[in-house]
Amino acid sequence: MKNLLKSIFISAFPMFAIYILITSSLQLYNNGFSTHYLGNLLSAGTVVFFFAGLFLKPQARTSKNLILFSSLIGLGFLLNVFSIVTSENPNLFESATISTLIILWVLYLKWYSVFEERETNLLKVGNLLPSFEVETVSKKSISSETFKGNPTIYLFYRGNWCPLCMAQIKEIAAKYKELEKRGVIMNFISPQPHHYSKTLTDKYQLNFNFLTDVDNKVSKQLGIFSENGIPAGFQVFGYDSDTVLPTVIITDATGKIIFLDETDNYRVRPEPETFLRVLDGI
Repeated sequence: MKNLLKSIFISAFPMFAIYILITSSLQLYNNGFSTHYLGNLLSAGTVVFFFAGLFLKPQARTSKNLILFSSLIGLGFLLNVFSIVTSENPNLFESATISTLIILWVLYLKWYSVFEERETNLLKVGNLLPSFEVETVSKKSISSETFKGNPTIYLFYRGNWCPLCMAQIKEIAAKYKELEKRGVIMNFISPQPHHYSKTLTDKYQLNFNFLTDVDNKVSKQLGIFSENGIPAGFQVFGYDSDTVLPTVIITDATGKIIFLDETDNYRVRPEPETFLRVLDGI
Protein backbone atom coordinates (compact mmCIF):
# COMPACT_ATOMS: atom_id res chain seq x y z
CA MET A 1 0.00 0.00 0.00
CA LYS A 2 2.82 2.42 0.87
CA ASN A 3 4.46 2.00 -2.54
CA LEU A 4 1.11 2.45 -4.28
CA LEU A 5 0.68 5.76 -2.47
CA LYS A 6 4.19 6.75 -3.57
CA SER A 7 3.33 5.83 -7.16
CA ILE A 8 0.29 8.12 -7.09
CA PHE A 9 2.14 10.83 -5.17
CA ILE A 10 4.97 11.27 -7.67
CA SER A 11 2.52 11.67 -10.53
CA ALA A 12 0.16 14.02 -8.68
CA PHE A 13 2.71 16.30 -6.96
CA PRO A 14 4.20 17.90 -10.11
CA MET A 15 0.69 18.38 -11.54
CA PHE A 16 -0.39 20.18 -8.37
CA ALA A 17 2.67 22.44 -8.64
CA ILE A 18 1.84 23.19 -12.29
CA TYR A 19 -1.71 24.14 -11.25
CA ILE A 20 -0.41 26.62 -8.66
CA LEU A 21 2.13 27.98 -11.14
CA ILE A 22 -0.53 28.65 -13.78
CA THR A 23 -3.12 30.16 -11.43
CA SER A 24 -0.53 32.39 -9.72
CA SER A 25 0.80 33.59 -13.09
CA LEU A 26 -2.72 34.45 -14.22
CA GLN A 27 -3.42 36.33 -10.99
CA LEU A 28 -0.25 38.38 -11.35
CA TYR A 29 -1.04 39.10 -15.00
CA ASN A 30 -4.64 40.10 -14.37
CA ASN A 31 -4.34 41.90 -11.04
CA GLY A 32 -0.78 43.25 -10.99
CA PHE A 33 1.95 42.79 -8.40
CA SER A 34 1.12 40.82 -5.26
CA THR A 35 3.56 39.48 -2.70
CA HIS A 36 1.13 36.64 -2.10
CA TYR A 37 1.06 35.41 -5.68
CA LEU A 38 4.73 36.17 -6.20
CA GLY A 39 5.50 33.79 -3.33
CA ASN A 40 3.22 31.15 -4.83
CA LEU A 41 4.88 31.60 -8.21
CA LEU A 42 8.37 31.23 -6.74
CA SER A 43 7.57 28.06 -4.76
CA ALA A 44 5.52 26.33 -7.43
CA GLY A 45 7.86 27.44 -10.22
CA THR A 46 10.85 25.97 -8.38
CA VAL A 47 9.10 22.60 -8.00
CA VAL A 48 8.13 22.54 -11.68
CA PHE A 49 11.62 23.63 -12.74
CA PHE A 50 13.19 20.84 -10.68
CA PHE A 51 11.08 18.04 -12.13
CA ALA A 52 11.23 19.41 -15.67
CA GLY A 53 15.00 19.72 -15.33
CA LEU A 54 15.35 16.02 -14.52
CA PHE A 55 13.96 15.22 -17.96
CA LEU A 56 15.24 18.17 -20.01
CA LYS A 57 18.82 18.03 -18.70
CA PRO A 58 19.16 14.64 -17.01
CA GLN A 59 21.60 14.25 -14.15
CA ALA A 60 22.66 10.97 -12.63
CA ARG A 61 22.42 12.14 -9.04
CA THR A 62 21.44 15.02 -6.77
CA SER A 63 22.04 15.94 -3.15
CA LYS A 64 19.66 14.37 -0.66
CA ASN A 65 18.03 17.57 0.55
CA LEU A 66 18.28 19.73 -2.59
CA ILE A 67 19.28 22.78 -0.52
CA LEU A 68 19.01 25.39 -3.31
CA PHE A 69 15.57 24.24 -4.44
CA SER A 70 14.37 23.90 -0.85
CA SER A 71 15.60 27.42 -0.05
CA LEU A 72 13.76 28.95 -3.00
CA ILE A 73 10.57 27.08 -2.16
CA GLY A 74 10.89 28.21 1.46
CA LEU A 75 11.45 31.81 0.37
CA GLY A 76 8.27 31.70 -1.66
CA PHE A 77 6.41 30.40 1.37
CA LEU A 78 7.81 33.22 3.53
CA LEU A 79 6.63 35.80 0.99
CA ASN A 80 3.21 34.20 1.18
CA VAL A 81 3.23 34.36 4.99
CA PHE A 82 4.32 38.02 4.84
CA SER A 83 1.36 38.83 2.61
CA ILE A 84 -1.01 37.22 5.11
CA VAL A 85 0.43 39.12 8.06
CA THR A 86 0.26 42.48 6.27
CA SER A 87 -3.11 41.99 4.57
CA GLU A 88 -6.42 43.10 6.05
CA ASN A 89 -8.30 40.42 4.10
CA PRO A 90 -5.92 37.49 3.57
CA ASN A 91 -6.92 34.74 1.16
CA LEU A 92 -6.79 31.77 3.52
CA PHE A 93 -7.67 29.25 0.79
CA GLU A 94 -4.70 30.31 -1.33
CA SER A 95 -2.47 30.24 1.73
CA ALA A 96 -3.61 26.70 2.50
CA THR A 97 -2.75 25.75 -1.08
CA ILE A 98 0.84 26.94 -0.85
CA SER A 99 1.16 25.36 2.61
CA THR A 100 0.10 22.06 1.03
CA LEU A 101 2.80 22.49 -1.61
CA ILE A 102 5.44 22.92 1.10
CA ILE A 103 4.24 19.79 2.88
CA LEU A 104 4.33 17.84 -0.39
CA TRP A 105 7.92 18.99 -1.05
CA VAL A 106 9.01 17.79 2.39
CA LEU A 107 7.25 14.48 1.73
CA TYR A 108 9.08 14.21 -1.58
CA LEU A 109 12.45 14.69 0.10
CA LYS A 110 11.92 12.64 3.25
CA TRP A 111 9.38 10.02 2.22
CA TYR A 112 9.13 9.45 -1.52
CA SER A 113 12.86 9.68 -2.33
CA VAL A 114 13.89 7.32 0.45
CA PHE A 115 13.87 3.53 0.27
CA GLU A 116 13.24 1.51 3.38
CA GLU A 117 16.21 -0.42 4.74
CA ARG A 118 16.93 -3.37 2.53
CA GLU A 119 17.46 -6.69 4.18
CA THR A 120 18.89 -9.54 2.17
CA ASN A 121 21.42 -12.18 3.09
CA LEU A 122 22.17 -12.92 -0.56
CA LEU A 123 23.84 -9.65 -1.50
CA LYS A 124 26.88 -9.07 0.66
CA VAL A 125 30.45 -8.18 -0.25
CA GLY A 126 32.44 -11.40 -0.14
CA ASN A 127 29.49 -13.61 -1.10
CA LEU A 128 29.19 -15.29 -4.47
CA LEU A 129 26.54 -13.67 -6.62
CA PRO A 130 23.62 -16.12 -6.89
CA SER A 131 23.07 -17.54 -10.36
CA PHE A 132 20.13 -16.05 -12.26
CA GLU A 133 18.60 -15.92 -15.73
CA VAL A 134 17.86 -12.78 -17.76
CA GLU A 135 17.03 -12.18 -21.41
CA THR A 136 18.85 -10.32 -24.18
CA VAL A 137 17.09 -7.74 -26.37
CA SER A 138 16.40 -10.59 -28.80
CA LYS A 139 14.61 -12.45 -25.97
CA LYS A 140 17.33 -15.09 -25.69
CA SER A 141 17.81 -16.44 -22.17
CA ILE A 142 21.27 -15.97 -20.69
CA SER A 143 22.71 -17.05 -17.34
CA SER A 144 24.81 -14.89 -15.05
CA GLU A 145 27.25 -17.80 -14.99
CA THR A 146 28.14 -16.80 -18.56
CA PHE A 147 29.94 -13.73 -17.29
CA LYS A 148 32.35 -15.54 -14.99
CA GLY A 149 35.96 -15.25 -16.07
CA ASN A 150 35.84 -11.45 -16.20
CA PRO A 151 35.13 -8.76 -13.64
CA THR A 152 31.51 -7.79 -14.18
CA ILE A 153 29.33 -4.81 -13.29
CA TYR A 154 25.61 -5.43 -12.87
CA LEU A 155 23.65 -2.19 -12.82
CA PHE A 156 19.97 -2.73 -12.08
CA TYR A 157 17.99 0.29 -13.28
CA ARG A 158 14.30 1.13 -13.15
CA GLY A 159 13.72 1.76 -16.86
CA ASN A 160 13.97 4.24 -19.71
CA TRP A 161 11.27 6.35 -18.05
CA CYS A 162 13.66 7.19 -15.18
CA PRO A 163 15.79 10.26 -16.11
CA LEU A 164 18.39 9.62 -13.41
CA CYS A 165 18.85 6.05 -14.66
CA MET A 166 19.33 7.29 -18.22
CA ALA A 167 21.86 9.88 -17.08
CA GLN A 168 23.74 7.25 -15.10
CA ILE A 169 23.93 4.96 -18.13
CA LYS A 170 25.15 7.88 -20.26
CA GLU A 171 28.00 8.74 -17.90
CA ILE A 172 29.07 5.09 -17.68
CA ALA A 173 29.06 4.92 -21.48
CA ALA A 174 31.44 7.89 -21.46
CA LYS A 175 33.86 5.70 -19.46
CA TYR A 176 33.64 2.85 -21.95
CA LYS A 177 37.34 2.92 -22.89
CA GLU A 178 38.37 2.84 -19.23
CA LEU A 179 36.12 -0.15 -18.58
CA GLU A 180 37.29 -1.91 -21.73
CA LYS A 181 40.94 -1.58 -20.67
CA ARG A 182 40.08 -3.40 -17.46
CA GLY A 183 38.32 -6.24 -19.28
CA VAL A 184 34.99 -5.48 -17.61
CA ILE A 185 31.66 -6.92 -18.71
CA MET A 186 29.00 -4.21 -18.30
CA ASN A 187 25.44 -5.43 -17.75
CA PHE A 188 22.48 -3.07 -17.47
CA ILE A 189 19.43 -4.95 -16.22
CA SER A 190 15.85 -3.69 -16.10
CA PRO A 191 12.39 -5.30 -15.92
CA GLN A 192 11.13 -3.02 -18.70
CA PRO A 193 9.86 -4.41 -22.04
CA HIS A 194 12.58 -5.64 -24.40
CA HIS A 195 12.05 -2.95 -27.02
CA TYR A 196 12.98 -0.21 -24.55
CA SER A 197 16.27 -1.96 -23.82
CA LYS A 198 16.86 -2.35 -27.54
CA THR A 199 16.62 1.42 -28.01
CA LEU A 200 19.55 1.76 -25.61
CA THR A 201 21.52 -0.93 -27.43
CA ASP A 202 20.95 0.92 -30.71
CA LYS A 203 21.73 4.30 -29.16
CA TYR A 204 25.09 3.46 -27.57
CA GLN A 205 26.36 0.73 -29.91
CA LEU A 206 28.98 -0.30 -27.36
CA ASN A 207 29.97 -3.70 -26.04
CA PHE A 208 27.45 -3.35 -23.22
CA ASN A 209 24.65 -5.79 -22.41
CA PHE A 210 21.17 -4.33 -21.98
CA LEU A 211 19.25 -7.20 -20.42
CA THR A 212 15.67 -7.78 -19.34
CA ASP A 213 14.60 -9.19 -16.00
CA VAL A 214 11.33 -10.76 -17.15
CA ASP A 215 8.54 -10.42 -14.56
CA ASN A 216 11.09 -9.11 -12.04
CA LYS A 217 12.16 -12.67 -11.28
CA VAL A 218 15.78 -11.68 -10.60
CA SER A 219 14.93 -8.61 -8.52
CA LYS A 220 12.67 -10.77 -6.35
CA GLN A 221 15.37 -13.43 -6.08
CA LEU A 222 18.01 -10.90 -5.00
CA GLY A 223 15.72 -8.93 -2.69
CA ILE A 224 15.80 -5.70 -4.72
CA PHE A 225 12.20 -5.81 -5.97
CA SER A 226 10.12 -2.61 -5.90
CA GLU A 227 6.38 -3.26 -5.95
CA ASN A 228 4.42 -0.38 -7.53
CA GLY A 229 7.69 1.44 -8.09
CA ILE A 230 6.57 2.99 -11.40
CA PRO A 231 4.84 6.42 -11.27
CA ALA A 232 1.09 6.04 -11.74
CA GLY A 233 0.12 6.50 -15.39
CA PHE A 234 3.35 5.25 -16.94
CA GLN A 235 1.64 1.93 -17.56
CA VAL A 236 0.10 3.46 -20.72
CA PHE A 237 3.62 3.37 -22.21
CA GLY A 238 3.83 -0.39 -21.72
CA TYR A 239 5.65 -0.45 -18.38
CA ASP A 240 4.57 -2.78 -15.61
CA SER A 241 3.64 -1.25 -12.24
CA ASP A 242 6.55 -3.00 -10.52
CA THR A 243 10.26 -2.38 -11.02
CA VAL A 244 13.63 -2.79 -9.34
CA LEU A 245 15.42 -0.78 -6.66
CA PRO A 246 18.50 0.92 -8.18
CA THR A 247 21.40 -1.37 -7.34
CA VAL A 248 25.01 -1.80 -8.47
CA ILE A 249 26.92 -5.06 -8.00
CA ILE A 250 30.52 -5.62 -9.07
CA THR A 251 31.92 -9.15 -9.11
CA ASP A 252 35.43 -10.40 -9.73
CA ALA A 253 36.28 -13.08 -12.28
CA THR A 254 35.11 -15.83 -9.92
CA GLY A 255 31.68 -14.25 -9.41
CA LYS A 256 32.42 -13.02 -5.88
CA ILE A 257 30.82 -9.70 -4.95
CA ILE A 258 33.54 -7.10 -4.40
CA PHE A 259 31.33 -3.99 -4.41
CA LEU A 260 27.68 -3.40 -3.61
CA ASP A 261 25.67 -0.18 -3.73
CA GLU A 262 22.11 -0.44 -2.44
CA THR A 263 21.28 3.23 -2.27
CA ASP A 264 18.65 4.34 0.25
CA ASN A 265 17.68 7.33 -1.93
CA TYR A 266 16.82 7.08 -5.62
CA ARG A 267 18.54 10.41 -6.32
CA VAL A 268 21.88 9.37 -4.75
CA ARG A 269 23.96 7.01 -6.89
CA PRO A 270 27.66 6.09 -7.15
CA GLU A 271 29.87 7.70 -9.78
CA PRO A 272 31.72 5.69 -12.46
CA GLU A 273 35.04 6.67 -10.89
CA THR A 274 34.00 4.61 -7.86
CA PHE A 275 33.64 1.54 -10.07
CA LEU A 276 37.08 2.10 -11.61
CA ARG A 277 38.71 2.37 -8.19
CA VAL A 278 37.10 -0.88 -7.10
CA LEU A 279 38.19 -2.66 -10.26
CA ASP A 280 41.74 -1.37 -9.89
CA GLY A 281 41.84 -2.87 -6.43
CA ILE A 282 41.24 -6.42 -7.63
